[in-house]
Amino acid sequence: MKYWCCCWWILSAGTALAQQPATVANLRVEYLDNPTGIDRKAPAFSWEYGLAPDNYRQAAYRILVADDSLLLGRDTGNIWDSKRVSAGDALQVHYNGLPLQSGKKYWWKVMAWDVNGSPTGWSAIRHWRMGLLQEADWKGAKWIGYENIPDSAVIVPHVHLNGKKAWGPRRDVLPMFRREFTVRKPLKAAVAFVSGLGQFEMSINGVKTGDAFLEPGWTDYRRAAQYVTYEVTQQLKPGANAIGILLGNGFYYIPGERYRKMTGGYGYPKMILRLQLQYTDGTTEDVVTDERWQTAASPLYFSGIYGGEDYDAQREQEGWDRPGFPADGWKAALPTAPAPLVAQINTPVRKTTRYEVQKSWQLHDTTVYDFGQNTAAVPSIVVWGNKGDTVRLFPGELVNADGAVNQKATGAPYILTYVLKGSTAAAPETWQPRFTYYGYRYIQVVRIPKEAGAKRPALVKISNEAISAAGSRSGSFSCSNELFNKIYQLIDHAITSNTVSVFTDCPHREKLGWLEQTYLMGPSVSYNYHIAPHYRKAIFDMQHAQYPDGKIPEIVPEFTRFTPPFDESPEWGSAAVIVPWNNYRWYGDLRTLEESYPMMQQYVAYLQGRSKGHIVSHGLGDWFDIGPQRSGFSQMTKMGITATATYYYDLSIMARVGALLHKSADAARYRQLAAQVKAAFNKAFFDPQRMQYDTASQTANAMALYMDLAPADKRAAVLNALVTDIRTRNNALTAGDIGYRYVLQALQAGDRNDVVFDMNSRDDVPGYGFQIRHGATALTESWQAYEFVSNNHFMLGHLMEWFYSGLAGIQQAAHSAGFRHIVIKPAPVGDISWVKCNYASAAGLIRVEWKKSAEAFELNVEIPPNTQATICLPAKAGAVVKQNGRRLSKAAIQNGRIAVPVGSGKYLFTVI
Repeated sequence: MKYWCCCWWILSAGTALAQQPATVANLRVEYLDNPTGIDRKAPAFSWEYGLAPDNYRQAAYRILVADDSLLLGRDTGNIWDSKRVSAGDALQVHYNGLPLQSGKKYWWKVMAWDVNGSPTGWSAIRHWRMGLLQEADWKGAKWIGYENIPDSAVIVPHVHLNGKKAWGPRRDVLPMFRREFTVRKPLKAAVAFVSGLGQFEMSINGVKTGDAFLEPGWTDYRRAAQYVTYEVTQQLKPGANAIGILLGNGFYYIPGERYRKMTGGYGYPKMILRLQLQYTDGTTEDVVTDERWQTAASPLYFSGIYGGEDYDAQREQEGWDRPGFPADGWKAALPTAPAPLVAQINTPVRKTTRYEVQKSWQLHDTTVYDFGQNTAAVPSIVVWGNKGDTVRLFPGELVNADGAVNQKATGAPYILTYVLKGSTAAAPETWQPRFTYYGYRYIQVVRIPKEAGAKRPALVKISNEAISAAGSRSGSFSCSNELFNKIYQLIDHAITSNTVSVFTDCPHREKLGWLEQTYLMGPSVSYNYHIAPHYRKAIFDMQHAQYPDGKIPEIVPEFTRFTPPFDESPEWGSAAVIVPWNNYRWYGDLRTLEESYPMMQQYVAYLQGRSKGHIVSHGLGDWFDIGPQRSGFSQMTKMGITATATYYYDLSIMARVGALLHKSADAARYRQLAAQVKAAFNKAFFDPQRMQYDTASQTANAMALYMDLAPADKRAAVLNALVTDIRTRNNALTAGDIGYRYVLQALQAGDRNDVVFDMNSRDDVPGYGFQIRHGATALTESWQAYEFVSNNHFMLGHLMEWFYSGLAGIQQAAHSAGFRHIVIKPAPVGDISWVKCNYASAAGLIRVEWKKSAEAFELNVEIPPNTQATICLPAKAGAVVKQNGRRLSKAAIQNGRIAVPVGSGKYLFTVI
């Protein structure tokens, strides 16, 4: 991106902060705070600064790593002492000490010096635990199951939709496993390394371990299964202890009943575990899965990631996961086929917000509950009644005209069933699904007595718990325009609902990782949540999904293979190039970019092989744009435009990556090929008479601008063609899934944020406001808020990025990575009188607050230590510009902007 504004020197150094020593803060290992289960042999360290003088720049650092925190207290790093390293890097600094041992815990701290040689104090001590680096570190643990799957039941990849009727319901036993063991001596630490496929829940001595949901994250289980690392010291006691594991199907096995996007199975549910006991006398002991474990069928009698979950409390065995349980009728676990294991990369899914009933109504002999918010969730119920009574739940996004829950667009039937064990009002039963979830706002509840004519079971309470792996927030935005604030919430709910171990399209009907979202929506998500682990997980999945010819499927993990054009499309597969690049740009992760380079090369070679005369014309195009017909395949943009433009963008990135990785011959080759594609694109699609692309579709003109395909001397005309099309449509949009982000970004880069405002500050035509006006509480799949498609969808939320990068103006320079060189370029457009925004970037907190009146524009900005920034202020000729109350001279205005370079600190700018 280019910033057409003139830079000039500041007369003051910003606000006067007391000159006190800087403090190092927010230490992270592999992006995470005090992580467990790191399986990189040289983990990457990052840190930020707390208090620091203005204009603070790091010049050197020193890292200490020890295997005992007491050593760090004496400033001794027996595992690694980096000594003083002259470098300004505070992102992704790689470990370079003694070989790290599997499963071991390490402590670290860091200090730094600024450009004047002034040291910080030592940071607080942080820690991480290694995962298991090689197969032998599992100490002989075996994969175990309740039963082994017959070869005839293995269906990999899964078959799209329902499969063959002859396959039948394909129900499997949902098992539970147990093992008792003894803690023989005083315990220093206990660590469990565990995986259960498809999903598992572990308990020790009757208490659930951890707070995660749907562990482990989804992968293509032919190639890798993730394991999770738990610190379980506090759950153990001297003497007898017991571990319990409960398994669900997840994507590992999909039965042939109820709704399903696909049918198949890698195998029946299975698990593996190593529990390491570390005693205070220095000895260790391991508890591992083998034939000594006991197994039985659990109270779960149906588990479907698409179809729901059924639980019969009558089958519960009290105390099964505690020591001393008799285990009558249990059998020895069976060894099963092994699966390759890797430490879990993605951040875990957790239950987040609890939603209570907003209103309810009776419908015949059922009750419908409205929770007021469409979200990815699991319900929780409190009931009492007779043994064998049943409570059945039907969740859904919408309701029909008669008030009944509607699952037509989200996968029907999806059912949650609880069979009571028998209880009273004084001691009711509580239940929540463990291994499934759904996207919904409403739940229709049916209460069925065991005996016909008997009293129905009582529903004491029902609530809803949202689930998400988005984690803690990295940003916030608000402004004076209430519609924009509602749009922010609309998109945010779609983000959190569709961030699990993959970025899904929707939380119900598909739950699949469609790849175009990873990079088109990536910036919108990154401004709000710290998604570096999710980027790495997406890259991992793409590397495992790539075909020998370089092809990348449209979904990863590729649980099922779609038929063309849904199997592969350049706008989807190009995530293999763009996501590693975005991960580097946002988080400074050069190592992952380098590891991704072979995948990136193979993919652009695949596109080159598919091209004809440098034009790539296969795929889906601008999916779900707005045209004369019902949305679906691209209507407004000719096939070949979006694919070829994306191919050119891939090549442009490859040229930059080649140079960055010191592969000059590669970089030159990609630049040459990119030039040929650019020439072919303009020859095929540019109209020199009308100075526009294609038939002036919004997507065509915007992609040509954003990807620098438009000739330099024609850019202004192409931008004008884009604006003209929008204005002649009364500021209505036509671009779809692929094109709309580029429309916003092209307008923003061309300083036509006024057009973005006019397009989106309305509710009378299809768009965000239209969705809200028609009752949406999460972003919908279609601009028109159709009821026959998903009403909680991820793919069209690109205005979120504009809120941060356009309205608030938080950007980074084209040459920057990890926000080391920040650009603040706010857009005070429309009737917006104020904006408040912050973003916790990889380099530290960036804060922007601005307000405008008829007389002045006022900007408060905070730039984090160890970075620099360019402040691009909106100004007209004759404007008076002040910084922290002092008038600035020599202010040159270019293209309506004044550019002020600053270092770190807090600043107040006023333009009068």
